[in-house]
Amino acid sequence: MLALQTRTHQILEPAEAFAAVTLSAIASDGYLADEEMDSLLNTLNRMSLFKSYPGDALRRMLERLFGILRREGLASLLSAGKRSLPHELQEPAFAIATDLLLADGILSDKERHFLNQLQQTLGIPEETALKILDVMTIKNCG
Repeated sequence: MLALQTRTHQILEPAEAFAAVTLSAIASDGYLADEEMDSLLNTLNRMSLFKSYPGDALRRMLERLFGILRREGLASLLSAGKRSLPHELQEPAFAIATDLLLADGILSDKERHFLNQLQQTLGIPEETALKILDVMTIKNCG
């Protein structure tokens, strides 16, 4: 089980912060399957924010963030990501996190709780969060 204490006070680059938030999302149910990591890697690879990261550099960055997750827990990784995430990347990070969590078509109670927490942590207005949830639900229903 992933610990919930917050200890890391690292300052992350914007891309690292974005990846930390989205990695936190897929780890929020207490499990991190290889398929989830592959999906995250593929998603980040398609984003302009990560165009300057060759595939191996992106994978190393995710491994470093996963190390923080393992050592310090989910709350610590999310806190580090939130602290370093620029305002203009908060809604996109929430949208990608929502998309990743809905990839299997359902939200577990833990995942739903995480999304609520993430929405509040990032200061996403409820109306915006609900729109994002609706769109991602439609995207992942088929």
